[in-house]
Amino acid sequence: MTRTGRYLLDNQRTEAGERFDAFATLFDPTTFRHLDGLGVGPGWRCWEAGAGGTSVVSWLAKKVGPTGKVVATDIDISRLTGAARPPVEVRVHDIGAEQPPAEGFDLVHARLVLVHVPERERALRSMVQALRPGGRLLLEDADPALQPLPCPDEHGPQQQLANRLRHGFRTLLADRGADLSYGRRLPRLLREAGLRRVEADAHFPLTSPACAALESATVRQIRADLVAAGLATDEDIDRHLANVASGGMDLATAPMISAWGRKA
Repeated sequence: MTRTGRYLLDNQRTEAGERFDAFATLFDPTTFRHLDGLGVGPGWRCWEAGAGGTSVVSWLAKKVGPTGKVVATDIDISRLTGAARPPVEVRVHDIGAEQPPAEGFDLVHARLVLVHVPERERALRSMVQALRPGGRLLLEDADPALQPLPCPDEHGPQQQLANRLRHGFRTLLADRGADLSYGRRLPRLLREAGLRRVEADAHFPLTSPACAALESATVRQIRADLVAAGLATDEDIDRHLANVASGGMDLATAPMISAWGRKA
């Protein structure tokens, strides 16, 4: 992540842990499938940029084994310290403002990071720079503008309220420099950065307990911001959280675009 501006979803809040757990449930299978496809294995040197939580870091550590290395970075490493044992090294790092933590990595991976980084072009250059020749870059980012609604099937007042609050959330993100249509550009950006064999796909969870958990944690975390900006009232938010808890809504996430390629 980056220190520029105030990150809307900082790691210090209790809800952040709930969000990381939901992300792991929703997206780890896709991420691990891609990492396996890239050949991650014993002895690899990997940089997990903007790691936030530990699920991907721990998976990489098992894959690279004692002869490999995983450098996990974020501007806030409070949720990473438990993973800081060989082969994992945890560092405070601002991907949008600082040079890469090292060079010669076999793999650089970032998930749901660059969409939030105003200096995302510099961050992408930094990640490419950190790769060895032939090294792999896997970027996975949301595209909220591609599918902006938590309830694509807006058939009643509960769904209408959910979608109105999500529009408020998108407004707050954009005000803090997020690029809400970033995910779809990843394949082109990787090619323009000189990577070869670029491919991409998308994962779009439509409804699950993890989708509901993510929605609840996110709305609770940004509650004060929504109210302060006049985008919702406390009554709106209480009603929406009760609707989510009832289990009667199909709640979606934004599509996550995964794009990968190799450095020449």
